[in-house]
Amino acid sequence: MSNAPKPFDCDYTPQFAELLHKLEISLAISTYQANKVIVISAVETDKLIQLPRTFNSPMGMATAPDSLAVATRNEVVVLRNAKELAASYPKKPNTYDSLYVPRSRYNTGYVAMHDMMFSNEENSLTGINTLFSCVCQIDHQYSFTPIWKPPFITDLASEDRCHLNGLAEENSEIKYVTALGQTDQAQGWRDDKMTGGIVMEYPSGKIIKDGLGMPHSPRVYDGKLYVLNSTQGELIRIDRQTGKHEVVCQLGGFARGMSRCGDYLFIGVSKLRHNSWAFKDLPIAETSFAGVVAVYLPYGSIVGSFKYQMTVDEIYDVKVLSNTKRASILSPDMEIHNNALSIPGQGMWGASKEQKELDPMNN
Repeated sequence: MSNAPKPFDCDYTPQFAELLHKLEISLAISTYQANKVIVISAVETDKLIQLPRTFNSPMGMATAPDSLAVATRNEVVVLRNAKELAASYPKKPNTYDSLYVPRSRYNTGYVAMHDMMFSNEENSLTGINTLFSCVCQIDHQYSFTPIWKPPFITDLASEDRCHLNGLAEENSEIKYVTALGQTDQAQGWRDDKMTGGIVMEYPSGKIIKDGLGMPHSPRVYDGKLYVLNSTQGELIRIDRQTGKHEVVCQLGGFARGMSRCGDYLFIGVSKLRHNSWAFKDLPIAETSFAGVVAVYLPYGSIVGSFKYQMTVDEIYDVKVLSNTKRASILSPDMEIHNNALSIPGQGMWGASKEQKELDPMNN
């Protein structure tokens, strides 16, 4: 028998599964490279299960109570947790305690949407529009509505001038954004991508930290600013007044995507692109992998990890799905999602395609 790994095969430490089980959470990770959003859950204290669902180049995600938004290549898909349908899911009854179902789709066109957040009590979304170097609103009126751009960006153009990518929110408002360079030229950030990364205050645009290596996923936790210094594989903490930083821990790979539950951070790690001359001499060149690490924030220590053997090489975002031990997700390409019907206070499964074909009224 062959011992070759199968698609999505992975290794994980027992502590990682135990942690998800103890916290009663699942994780959603986006990988544009594999065209999947993958939900990871613990079925026992030492066993994980994953559900890969197809989305077109998914990157940034946003969560709110019982809501999940996914930015894909040409649209943003908003899913809602139909808990009342989870236990009766026809393909696996009495298995799931949550079921995320597509409810809205916003046609943005290709804008390379990165980090996002729900705003206005979940009624709208704000996102980092990387291709147009701006922060924008996502709604049903336009492809996107620009609401802010860095001071050094002179106008809106589909040119990815600074690779604006990450946002940090505090009290439901954006406080910081990250970019890979302070440039106003098309793809200009690429000229100094190893040390040109910046963190800016929002909305002032003041640069509070520069000299970073492709920073991603800024977050404010307990009043402190954390950023992934991606090319160095570092989780760093930045003093919001002085701009000085300290390394919280080394993550072992290209760090991107971060979400918190209690004292624990779940951070995405990607393999380096070894065909790039810029990456080959980095300290993480020999250790990089694709997966998720769990960091105990009070001590800044890694307490568990999840690593792919094949299929997944790059991860963009990681989100905690709270209060769900065994979550499922339906992607827009799954026919069954059209049968998942919800109304206020009630859910029901509609007729399947096969049942509709047997209906004499349809003949």
